[in-house]
Amino acid sequence: MTGKTVKISGPLIIAEGMADAKLYDVVRVSDKGLIGEIIELREDKASIQVYEETSGLGPGEDVYSTGEPLSAELAPGLITGIFDGIQRPLTALYFKYGDRISRGVSVNNLDRERKWLFIPKVKVGDIVQEGDILGIVNETEIVEHRILVPNGVQGKVLSIAEGEYTIEETVAQIQTEKGKQDVCMLRKWPVRKGRPYAEKLSPDKPMVTGQRVIDTLFPIAKGGVAAVPGPFGSGKTVVQHQLAKWADADIIVYVGCGERGNEMTDVLNEFPELKDPKTGEPLMKRTVLIANTSDMPVAAREASIYTGITIAEYFRDMGYNVAIMADSTSRWAEALREMSGRLEEMPGDEGYPAYLSSRLAEFYERAGIVRLLGSESRTGSVTAIGAVSPPGGDLSEPVAQATLRIVKVFWGLSASLAYKRHFPAIDWLISYSLYADKMKEWYDEQIGAEFLQYRQFVMTILQEEAELDEIVRLVGMDALSSKDRLTMETAKIVREDYLHQNAFHEVDTFTSMQKQFKLLKLIYEFNRLAGEAVANYADLDDILSSPCKEKIGRAKYIEEENLSEFDDILTEMKAELTALAQGGSDDV
Repeated sequence: MTGKTVKISGPLIIAEGMADAKLYDVVRVSDKGLIGEIIELREDKASIQVYEETSGLGPGEDVYSTGEPLSAELAPGLITGIFDGIQRPLTALYFKYGDRISRGVSVNNLDRERKWLFIPKVKVGDIVQEGDILGIVNETEIVEHRILVPNGVQGKVLSIAEGEYTIEETVAQIQTEKGKQDVCMLRKWPVRKGRPYAEKLSPDKPMVTGQRVIDTLFPIAKGGVAAVPGPFGSGKTVVQHQLAKWADADIIVYVGCGERGNEMTDVLNEFPELKDPKTGEPLMKRTVLIANTSDMPVAAREASIYTGITIAEYFRDMGYNVAIMADSTSRWAEALREMSGRLEEMPGDEGYPAYLSSRLAEFYERAGIVRLLGSESRTGSVTAIGAVSPPGGDLSEPVAQATLRIVKVFWGLSASLAYKRHFPAIDWLISYSLYADKMKEWYDEQIGAEFLQYRQFVMTILQEEAELDEIVRLVGMDALSSKDRLTMETAKIVREDYLHQNAFHEVDTFTSMQKQFKLLKLIYEFNRLAGEAVANYADLDDILSSPCKEKIGRAKYIEEENLSEFDDILTEMKAELTALAQGGSDDV
């Protein structure tokens, strides 16, 4: 079907003669073959958002509909891949066309020539259903790519291959009710449509990130959703990089949505050099990168997070725990606002479209932990973490508010903490997590029954510090009682020696849950024993100058294999503070 352009407004094109087209069909515009997508239909006129530069086009250009929605190609070759917002491979485009992507270029999203070693997991005569594993491909040293029975297919295996095949060659044949079905490794899936699953489950296990302020105070569950809002320079991107490096996820999908080009360059340069802590292999060998920088066409930015979440769901269906980082959803919303304005839709708050909240919900609701399709009982999860960049750090603006209504974890970044060089700059007074109570059973079994008690102690001491800080500013620290001064000092230890974490220090960059537990126990016991000493009239200055306090400050640099040193520090601390308490009571 062919239409003709009648209006061109930046990335928006109006074409007539499109009465037989469907919403979200992909089209090719002009003889240059520019890729576009139908986003509105009125009678025989279609509004098309074009994912490439439209300068030089005029009325009367031909528009060709493909009859298919914008879809992601899913097959071996995704891992280590670097794609743009509509899944064009940037590495392949670079070698073919150079630094800048030419308009209308046509290249396969995934390599059709490369052969992959297919290892069958079923045999002829087996009865299979959608979601069952037909075979595997060892895509990288870290990732076992599982080839599943396609959606809607079930029946008897007539043949199964073994050996090296391209993603388009038949590797299995299944006898279904409708006849014989050839199965290859390549799948296509519309990016705006969620992939099916058997049942959505309630998240009850944490995704360990190694970042103390997150894991202890504001944990995120596997299959959870989190927002990282903060003003310019507060460290949103570094937080997401740390999560991508260290989070307890099998696969990482990183979407640079409207990111600055130099920041995406840092990601592309860093990830191949970073070592995966579990295997020692480069982190890139379990990562998919989607780069849609701020100078790329704005329409492709709107599609990028859908492409990313579709790839994440694909690996979830294999039984993996996937983490998707979207940086940043604010710039995605700006693309939505621009397209809405060009469509002359009624604007909502600050010019954003009225459907902003529902579009954000569509994205975040595709996260979750699910029971997968197939004859075996398997689970997989997608954990979504979206950065929000509110202008001037104003959390009352529409994107931040719409996001807060959806997510259950809020890591609010503070400019004042960032200016004090306290990183991660997550403000403990405004941040929250609604998953901690649901994961109590896991904490009790895996870490220790006291962990949530210590967590509550930290939250309480920080809250008390905030209240006492007002008094200190008015009348000074000396006006406080010894007990309140101890509270202020303990809170300082929590802030400086626990919550502050150096992303560039080889030991401090990651802290296991066991180490976090032991470090928390040290601080908790110091506060308890010092409180008893103060109650027995010990001099607070003597307590604060004791050697054990300095050792607590250095404890976060103890390596993971030397955790027994924490027990030694605790023993010394008990001896020192007990002696001070006895000395104080003797003086009385």
